[in-house]
Amino acid sequence: MNCTRIRLPASTSHLNQRILHLKNASGPTKVNDALQLFDEMLQRQPPPSIIQINQLITLIVKMKQYSTALSLFKRVNMMGIPSDLYAINISINCHCRLNQVPYGFALLATLFKLGYSPDQATYNTLINGLVLSDRVFEAVELFKKLLIEKLCDPDQFMYGSVINGLCKAGHTVKAYELLRYMESGSCKPVIVQYNTVIDSLCKDKMVDHALQLFTNMTEKGVLADVITYSSLIQGLCNFGRETEAARMLMDMEGKGVSPSVVTFNILVDSFCKKGSVKDAELAVQAMVRRGLHPDVITYSALIDGYCLRGEIDDAEKVLDGMVEKELVPNIITYNSLINGYCKKKRIGKAMRLFQEIQDKGLIPDVVTYNSMLQGLFESGNPAAARELFNEMQAKGHTPTVLTYGILFHGMCKNSQTTDALALFRSLGSNELMKGIVLYNILIDGCNKCGKPNLALDLYDELLLRGLKPTVRTYNAVIRVYCEEGLLVKGKELLRKMEVNGCLPNSFTYNVIVRELLKKNECQEAEIFLEEMINRGFMPDHSTFENLLVRIPNVGKDSRLRTIVLKLTSVERKDGKISNITSPC
Repeated sequence: MNCTRIRLPASTSHLNQRILHLKNASGPTKVNDALQLFDEMLQRQPPPSIIQINQLITLIVKMKQYSTALSLFKRVNMMGIPSDLYAINISINCHCRLNQVPYGFALLATLFKLGYSPDQATYNTLINGLVLSDRVFEAVELFKKLLIEKLCDPDQFMYGSVINGLCKAGHTVKAYELLRYMESGSCKPVIVQYNTVIDSLCKDKMVDHALQLFTNMTEKGVLADVITYSSLIQGLCNFGRETEAARMLMDMEGKGVSPSVVTFNILVDSFCKKGSVKDAELAVQAMVRRGLHPDVITYSALIDGYCLRGEIDDAEKVLDGMVEKELVPNIITYNSLINGYCKKKRIGKAMRLFQEIQDKGLIPDVVTYNSMLQGLFESGNPAAARELFNEMQAKGHTPTVLTYGILFHGMCKNSQTTDALALFRSLGSNELMKGIVLYNILIDGCNKCGKPNLALDLYDELLLRGLKPTVRTYNAVIRVYCEEGLLVKGKELLRKMEVNGCLPNSFTYNVIVRELLKKNECQEAEIFLEEMINRGFMPDHSTFENLLVRIPNVGKDSRLRTIVLKLTSVERKDGKISNITSPC
């Protein structure tokens, strides 16, 4: 049976109209409609031009159907319709979007073979593809090659891709330098590039540098937008500078930039985390006055704020108000409530809510399980906690270092040190074993459970593994030495930790001084007391009680009395003046 191709009239204007219609269309059938038109186009005689094919496939690419677009180009090539530079650029973009950058570079070679010269779009696409694939170093090298060999003049998109890549890779300073280089050239940065660097500076805790860049930018006539201000407000809030953040909000409105829900949510969340829920409520009211509608994130932040303050009833009222506004609480919302219930030791309510959210189709995450585990341990139900931990793993959730920390702390507190150590050993070569946190918890737990030798064995083990002790590690081990009558070793370790670059803190000194006073080694206690006071640390309540009973009667010379008098005027590290009549 002979098959003949259907010959349809090749009306260019008709095809253009249908492509334009598709471009303006929407709905679930848009991709299928585009594919149907493509099939019709290939059946026409003569076949349509590559220009019309490119227009249609570009629409498919904009629908993020990258694999489909590549398969269509393959059919075009099989039909013998020659590709052009635009078609090859589209194909390179598709491969880059699919994380297939090597195929993109292979097409670059094909482009040369066909006698085409890469254009701005070609290099932009490849550089952006490398950035999307986290191959930032290669993107920077290609960018440098283009500049040195003058293969093309970078435009704002290319600069933007490289700046974005550098920021993503944590090279914010390099991104900032490239931005300044861009300012000195003919291709000036626009707000998008400034926003990328400002946001990255804020995230890298360089908020003052971000504010300076913001000032420089506005002086150059570049107008800040809501993204600029939101990044700066977030950066200020992260450093507890909410007052400046609120001023920034007023400043942006004064410049005619309207804050978004996201902007207000940053302030609401920050106030709540700080414990200033009333200020957060005022921010919500200001948001509503501006015609903005608080969303799930807003209400979740408020609920978390009330829960952190232990005001669970108020948190429940916020949840009720949220539901009344037909906003659906998410797992973050419920996590805050569950954590609040657990902190208030209302474990029954936490358990019911834990079950309720699952009945509603929500899936508890690691945060949910962590709160529940802590709540069960603190309510004296370690067996239920272990059972929940097993359930968590069975449901495919990977415990974090915080999860194991809660577990080990709870088990040690409930005299299950042997089980805690067995679980710790079962981690084997797990990535979590490369950290010091779990060792710290177990060393402290073993000592408090009356197993000091196990605590010291763990300390030796972590040193053999090449882990670097923290001040918490040293404090736990010094405490073991002191409680076991090995005060000399405790003092030696205090000196050793300083040599190793870890400075002692208030706890370190208090443990040593207390033990010296108990042994009536007052002269040496005086030396350590002087040292700790000079470093801005104060004796705690227990140390101070031990100190007072050893001061001789009035009339007798005593260095300890001199030290006590000095305590009344010395300034603490937290900036407060010590009050020796109350616990430190």
